Order: sequence, then C-alpha cells, then structure tokens
Amino acid sequence: MSSNPIDPKAGNTANLVYILYLVSLIVGITALVGVILAYVNKSQAPDWLQTHYRFQIRTFWIGILFSIIGVVTTIILIGWLILLLVAIWWIVRCIKGMQYLGKQQAHPNPASWMFG
Repeated sequence: MSSNPIDPKAGNTANLVYILYLVSLIVGITALVGVILAYVNKSQAPDWLQTHYRFQIRTFWIGILFSIIGVVTTIILIGWLILLLVAIWWIVRCIKGMQYLGKQQAHPNPASWMFG
C-alpha cells in the first residue's frame, strides 16, 4: 500500500453498497441499486477500494445464483434451508467487508466465494 494518506470519504459509496445489501434482506430491491453503484464506481476508485467493489459485485451474483437454487428447491423443502444459509452468508460477507472498509483496508480476498 502506498504511503499517501487515504481520503476518509473515499469509502462512503462502498459503505453505502454494503448497507443497501443488508437492507435488501428486508426490502429486496436495494441490492440491485447497490450492485449498480458498485459497477459504476469500480473503475474510478483507488485500487484498495476496487477490491471492495469487486467483492460486492461477486456477493450480488453469487447470492442471486444460490437464491434461485433455494427458491427452486423449496418444492422439496431443502430450499428453505438454502435460503436461510444464503441470508446468513450475505450478512457475514457484508459485515466483514464493512470491517475492512472501516479500517480503510483493501479487501484481502475479493474473489472468495466465502467470507474472505
């Protein structure tokens, strides 16, 4: 990491994306707004912040994938367990991401399928 000081406001949009993701567990549509913000801001962000946007984009698409699997498999009841696990996974990823962001650190493993 460079020795240049980091602008304290640099992570505000990434933090908003994490918040939108968490709110989406109740509201639903806010995750879509969050992923759009992540895509729009990723290319212009400093390197350390790009790792958060990448993590957020992956969180969205992996979450969608497993949510669809959960919904389809609710017919055989295991889907409800899958949906519960996806919700827990989603919350943990957002909280861990917010912790790194709060310390103004790059996400250590933005390509992770788990919690990084």
